[in-house]
Amino acid sequence: MVTIAVTAEPADEPRVAVSPETVKKLVALGAKVKVEAGAGARSRFADAALAAQGAEIVPTAADALRDADVLLKVRRPSATEVAALKPEALVIAMLDPYGDRAGMEALATGKASLFSMEFMPRITRAQSMDVLSSQANLAGYKAVIDAAAMFQQAMPMMMTAAGTVPAAKAFIMGAGVAGLQAIATARRLGAQVSATDVRPAAKEQVASLGAKFIAVEDDEFKQAQTAAGYAKAMSAEYQAKQAELVANHIKGQDIVITTALIPGRPAPRLITRAMVESMKPGSIIVDLAAERGGNCELTKPGEIVDHNGVRIFGPLNLAGEIAINASSLYAKNLYTFFETMFDKQEKKLAINWDDEIIKGTLVARDGAIVHPSLQGAA
Repeated sequence: MVTIAVTAEPADEPRVAVSPETVKKLVALGAKVKVEAGAGARSRFADAALAAQGAEIVPTAADALRDADVLLKVRRPSATEVAALKPEALVIAMLDPYGDRAGMEALATGKASLFSMEFMPRITRAQSMDVLSSQANLAGYKAVIDAAAMFQQAMPMMMTAAGTVPAAKAFIMGAGVAGLQAIATARRLGAQVSATDVRPAAKEQVASLGAKFIAVEDDEFKQAQTAAGYAKAMSAEYQAKQAELVANHIKGQDIVITTALIPGRPAPRLITRAMVESMKPGSIIVDLAAERGGNCELTKPGEIVDHNGVRIFGPLNLAGEIAINASSLYAKNLYTFFETMFDKQEKKLAINWDDEIIKGTLVARDGAIVHPSLQGAA
């Protein structure tokens, strides 16, 4: 029988890698699920709820890890956790593959096979396993809710006997999964929404949600998307033209939400100090790229900065603030991925190492880093 371990996350991570729903499905497959006591509490998944679906609740992480074939985590596990696993065990988590290379090397020497969910290929078959999308969706929603609360004014236009309350103007920078959800949420709240992105495909998506598209649409713009659907790094010339357009547009905005991230690189700088200083007092910026340095020059990760009356919020784990939903979706992503590795007839692991999904997410195997994008990285 395949044994799956789930241990508690660090103090700053409220999410958990299984839900009652996925525990039930894993047990139905024929796996044994051992969960450290209290691991799901911050996602409102009580030990009793997990146990009711077939999980074995054990007192400590060491108890969960003992004899485990698979470790499911949200964040990168500690070296101690990985060392407690069998040599051929699997670790499946959001490993932050580009962060702390020395730490990643240390985990790799533990001989476990490490899978990073952030590397999930952007292909149709893997959509249900795409943790970046599932978590970014929630982050985009929460960014708008937080911005609306901080704004301290009404979002929709209101016609009253005492006069008209104008609609708030919201500008979404980056129209990926988080940005599109932010657009949709801001529109539902009644804001007048505009958005920008360097990917040509985003223009139609933004328009379909009822927002105005803002971008320099030159020849470089038409080629600004990778085959995987990510934004390419743009030339200095294009960035200057786009910055000028954005600078003129941003002056009149009440709420700005930035979501621009390029995998493996620092967040692109989209909002300068001068742009912030051109905004009206009371305006709000929510920078979803804070963990990679921020899209705004004045962002301080994890803090709210007040600059001349404009508040810049750099949250670090917005999806985690909606932990019950985030954990439920993330757990489904993990279950679907694990299912591709499991032989339902033989009730055992059966990994096809040549599968595009396996090759795309495998970071380390047999004591070494193996992912192409990490080869030779410092």
